[in-house]
Amino acid sequence: MASNPQLHLMTKLLNIEGMTVKSYQIIKNIGITIYLNNNNKKAICPDCGQKTDKLHQNHYYVVRDLPFGEQKVYLQVNRRQMRCEGCPKKFSEDLEFVKKTRTYTERLKKKILSELLASDLKNVAQRNGVSEQEIETMLKEWGKELTGQKPSGLKRLGIDEIALVKGQKNYCVVLVDLDKKIIVGMVKNRTQVEIKKYLEAWGEEVLEQIEEVSIDMWKPYKNVSEALMPQAEVVADRFHVMKQVNEELDGARKKIKKATEALKNNSEKARILSGIKTSKYVLLKNEETLTELEKSKLDSVKKVAPTLQKMHHMKEEFRQIFESPKDWVEGLLSLSDWLKDAISVFPKSCGTIIRWIGEIIAYFDRRTTQGVVEGINNKLKLIKRKAYGFRNFDNFILRSFLHWHFAS
Repeated sequence: MASNPQLHLMTKLLNIEGMTVKSYQIIKNIGITIYLNNNNKKAICPDCGQKTDKLHQNHYYVVRDLPFGEQKVYLQVNRRQMRCEGCPKKFSEDLEFVKKTRTYTERLKKKILSELLASDLKNVAQRNGVSEQEIETMLKEWGKELTGQKPSGLKRLGIDEIALVKGQKNYCVVLVDLDKKIIVGMVKNRTQVEIKKYLEAWGEEVLEQIEEVSIDMWKPYKNVSEALMPQAEVVADRFHVMKQVNEELDGARKKIKKATEALKNNSEKARILSGIKTSKYVLLKNEETLTELEKSKLDSVKKVAPTLQKMHHMKEEFRQIFESPKDWVEGLLSLSDWLKDAISVFPKSCGTIIRWIGEIIAYFDRRTTQGVVEGINNKLKLIKRKAYGFRNFDNFILRSFLHWHFAS
């Protein structure tokens, strides 16, 4: 039998408020079983809120706790059934360190969930001696607590998407607090109806405080933003605008290459193909970051393909407009000049820019971009690729939120 000093030491080591260790037992190849005594004589009735010390019956059961060294730790807990004098009703008392119907403590749950940040579900389950289903239950419990929370202090919202299944156009929408750099929402279906429904659930108190919404140039995002957040400035992400220009440039490169391959003049064909071969990277890369070898390759492209020469020049001019310290008026004037010169070689991009000109020049007010969103999306792709043992979209959402919310 343990001495009082030993029990006192065990109580301090266990560190569960309101509980003292009345005895413990070390069982070989199993672990340490600790028997607890509840120091709180009264419990609060969940119906009427009155305190009562009237015991109806004891209910002893065993739960898992944090390990001690390499030893597993089991706690024998008494969740007493009490009788309320005010109602009078019988109820099971709440214990802060272990929830009802659970076979593990809250701190063990927190340890397991924190391990998921750096590992997969299967290995975490094996290391902690719990089932994968139990971990999914832990996640769902934590997710329910998080679901009831709304974004706080959200001023700048980023909206983007990530492909759930590559190549199948199956997207989920990612909502990001651009200032806190965290996910604040994920919508399974990229439809205007679903996005609007999700945002409406935040309530006007959240939506009315949003000052900016950063989007790619997808019309439903704009429609939802203007309908629910009319006070917010909608900003077209500059990198998505640049992507449009780059894609049109690369499309022109492919067309020229294909047309050249159809030439019957073999010497001319060889000359042009030699110049534009493996030229995609040097055409799309920022010119000032090219190596000497890459600059030489770019010169070769320009000599054999005048159209690509002009497009590359216009692409670099377009990029510099956003790199320069301009206000929205200067930005608008610069874009107008660029459109006049670029319309002949970038007809598709110019059409898009004209349609989205208001949202594009909004960038120059605060320089808001979706760089944060893209970084988060890259992490989401890693989570999705590794799978982590999760079987459905809801668990993917929970696993994703775990990375940005659990630690805080």
